[in-house]
Amino acid sequence: MTFFLIALAVILGTIGLVKLVDKFIPSKLKPVLTIALWLLIAFLGYQTYMSIYEPIKFNKEKNKRYAVVIESLIDIRDAQLAHRQVTGKFAKTFDGLIKFIDTAEYTLTQRRDSSVIDKELTRRYGVDTTKDIVIIDTLGTVPVKDSLFKSSNRYKTMMNVPVGQEGAKFKMDAGFVEQNNINIPVFEASVKKDVLLYDQNRDLVIQENQIISVDGVNGDALKVGSMDEVKTGGNWPKTYGDSE
Repeated sequence: MTFFLIALAVILGTIGLVKLVDKFIPSKLKPVLTIALWLLIAFLGYQTYMSIYEPIKFNKEKNKRYAVVIESLIDIRDAQLAHRQVTGKFAKTFDGLIKFIDTAEYTLTQRRDSSVIDKELTRRYGVDTTKDIVIIDTLGTVPVKDSLFKSSNRYKTMMNVPVGQEGAKFKMDAGFVEQNNINIPVFEASVKKDVLLYDQNRDLVIQENQIISVDGVNGDALKVGSMDEVKTGGNWPKTYGDSE
């Protein structure tokens, strides 16, 4: 915005100079100075246009890349939640997570209410007395891979960042956070914005890394989960999709 105002002031000033040249400068010098000034006006006009257009273009490309990366982070989160459900903890490495998806199975159960004779109360009162119970029947198993990814094998490359710097990998870790003397499993997967936007305007990338907004991705990375708190959501707003 500052550059825009400066450029606009210079353009207006240059136009004024053109008029002064036309009025006061000798005829022999007028063509050269006039052309030079109009070229300066054209250059500053282009720079002013780019100062407005460049952020628009940057935001459009940024949003497109973020949307693709978030899809991958959601896949990682879904796989990690399945890992915790089956094993009680999160996977620390992508190799371990992929192996889990290839081999693990969910146990299918059915919950039903029933009643049985309460022997103690029957003995105490001398009449048959029942009590309510819950019976959980095991119906079978289903592969985790089929449940999460159906016929797709994209989970085998979930460690690869799909856009941005070529060959980039997501960073992932897992462990435990202690709360009320209980160790609770946590995980985090992330990628730096610098990696996703490596080929974009550097000044705009620096601004993006410092953003604090309810409509933006705060911080210098896109991530899901946290190693510091019990959290499995992502740090992106709902405009990009469900973060939970």
